Amino acid sequence: MKRVHVAVGVIVNEQGQVLLTRRHNDAHQGGLWEFPGGKVEAGESVVDALARELAEELGISVLASRPLIEVSHDYGDKHVLLDVYLIEKFGGSPAGMEGQPMVWAPVTDLDGYEFPAANVPIVDSVVSTLA
Repeated sequence: MKRVHVAVGVIVNEQGQVLLTRRHNDAHQGGLWEFPGGKVEAGESVVDALARELAEELGISVLASRPLIEVSHDYGDKHVLLDVYLIEKFGGSPAGMEGQPMVWAPVTDLDGYEFPAANVPIVDSVVSTLA
């Protein structure tokens, strides 16, 4: 079975909203909302992978972050390990650099978004930490 290690960022703005991006329809779990991030490359630390992915996907730099939760999930066709960090401070203004839709969502509204199954524990953690 394919195993994928992913660095994930829960990005919080000054209004206490979190940034969500929507997966491209042709991607695994396409069309669902997620917290941005991407694959950790061989030999790369999670923190370095997260900084690289958020720069590539959103055009921002991570200035302050801390670990939030680690999630292991089996989709049947692939197993994902999500290393999730709370991004408390960032530089730049996030934009969908890869054409992906994005939205700043109030923490209290997260239950109104459709997430991949592996993201459910992240949503619960975000709500308990930030709400």
